[in-house]
Amino acid sequence: MLAGCTSTISGHGSAGTSPPLGSSPPKSATGSAAPSLPAQAAADFTDCSSAFNLSSLRFPAGRAARLSFGCATISVPLDYRDPTGKTIRLQMVKVHDSANTAHTGELLVNPGGPGGSGVELAVGMSAQVSDKLLSHFDLIGFDPRGVGSSTPIRCLSDAQKDVLNAASPDVLTSAGLAEAKRSAKTVADACTAKYGSDIAQYDTVQTAKDMDRIRQAVGDPKLNYLGFSYGTELGSVYSHLFPNNVRVAVLDGAVDPLTDDITSFAEQLRGFEGAFDQFATWCQAHSPCSTLGNARSAVYQVAAQAKKAPIPSSAPGETRKATSSLVYTGVLSALYSQAQWPTLGQALLDAKQGDSAGILALADRYNERTEGHYTNIADANTTISCNDSKPGPTDAQIISTARSWKQQFPIFGAWSAPSLFSCQQWQPARTVPPLPTAPTPHKVLVVGNLHDPATPYQGAKDLTKTMGNAELLTWDGEGHTSYLQGNMCIDNYVDNYLIDATLPPVGTTCPR
Repeated sequence: MLAGCTSTISGHGSAGTSPPLGSSPPKSATGSAAPSLPAQAAADFTDCSSAFNLSSLRFPAGRAARLSFGCATISVPLDYRDPTGKTIRLQMVKVHDSANTAHTGELLVNPGGPGGSGVELAVGMSAQVSDKLLSHFDLIGFDPRGVGSSTPIRCLSDAQKDVLNAASPDVLTSAGLAEAKRSAKTVADACTAKYGSDIAQYDTVQTAKDMDRIRQAVGDPKLNYLGFSYGTELGSVYSHLFPNNVRVAVLDGAVDPLTDDITSFAEQLRGFEGAFDQFATWCQAHSPCSTLGNARSAVYQVAAQAKKAPIPSSAPGETRKATSSLVYTGVLSALYSQAQWPTLGQALLDAKQGDSAGILALADRYNERTEGHYTNIADANTTISCNDSKPGPTDAQIISTARSWKQQFPIFGAWSAPSLFSCQQWQPARTVPPLPTAPTPHKVLVVGNLHDPATPYQGAKDLTKTMGNAELLTWDGEGHTSYLQGNMCIDNYVDNYLIDATLPPVGTTCPR
């Protein structure tokens, strides 16, 4: 598992599998929602403040008392080609500031994944965005179809996920290849057995059509949108399908629409290897991390130790031990945000001494595991990613890629190679998203971070070019995505664009 989640979800760093493999032409992605669809009923939001742990959020002074949190569900077609057939329910939250006196509309937000909860994102953002933004917009978060509380896809038990996440197959051995292939088939078979042909309807194109139903349900004539990471793909596909329904759209941390998907996965690995080098340089200059010595060597040592004998944890009640796969997961998790570098350094120091508590905590953060229970991000991620892809790759392609990655990406390459099996045995009814050209009335704002490991900067350049009517705003920063990462230059430009559609000067790069 790698890739496209924003640093603005789950305490800011969850992740999903690599982007979908393949680039075949889209199926059933040729336009807006079917004309026979009935008008969308207005969403009925009712107070649900008690559903969220608001005490854990750090609100600016006076804000918490001004905010209200309302929840609603709406019904949408399972398959938009059959608008009178089966329906599913989508969960939404609306965050309203009583100081919202210059109301511009609703701002729909998505955290990425695929599989991230937009409900959680909107609640978390309520403590992070500016007063200026909240004076113009209600925040609307939604769990995309199959995610969180929106008719969630759950194919595997918590115990099964523990086993899969701990597994460390080497696909360059016959036994490891067979294990990786068998694990991927277990997931695919479990999803098909539980959901049948309905599983094929959980994809990006259908979700983009859901977004237009949400726009109607909240009463906005045009969509105001803020999407992170995979959320940029959702936003760009929506803009392609419904260009005249877009008022403003910010796409932060772009999934590259132009690369084939194995190449895109490789570029992510390159990004994380580079992010690790930045961590290693920082580590040498900061105590106690500096006592690790060579940070790369420390990771190799800990992973080899875990491969020989999984490392126990001192955490109360923890019975798991860290395998080499969980070591690499923990390391990767910390590279989504520079703020996690001290935590990673201490976790590696502890693991060298035989205590994996810190490493397991980082891995659990990545996998969205809390007190032994997982969210359904992995189930949804696999389902949506595979439904968005064409069949493949072959065993021979995977073996060749694994050999190359092992040399190019010495920390993460071999560990990541089993993920290439994820969609190989998935159900065959796929809907590949269209290339997101988008003649919107106003330019879309794409935001790219020069040192983003999860969605490398080239993706922002390519998405800007592909959409055609877009402008690129750049941050010379670290970590995944740019908005709400502590850079006021980025935050001010994004806020001004959302509020009054004013774009930054062409070619703007915000300094660190």
